[in-house]
Amino acid sequence: MKKHFDSGTIFVIFLTGLLFIVALFVKGFTHELLLEAGVLLVSIKLIIMTYRISLNYDELKKELHEIKTLLKVR
Repeated sequence: MKKHFDSGTIFVIFLTGLLFIVALFVKGFTHELLLEAGVLLVSIKLIIMTYRISLNYDELKKELHEIKTLLKVR
C-alpha cells in the first residue's frame, strides 16, 4: 500500500473517513447526509484514480525500460 500511496494520501483518506463519521453523528440521517456522502464518494473516486494512475505509471516505466534495453542491444 505504501508503494502507491504516499503519507499525504493516507492522511487524507483517514481524515475524510473521520470527517464523514463526525458528520454522520452531528447531522444525523438528514438531507445533508446525502451531500456528505457525495463528498465522500468523490474523495474515494479521486483516491482510486490516483491508485490506478500509479499502477499505470509503473507499467509504463517498465515497458520503457524494456524498449531502452532493446535499443541498446542494437
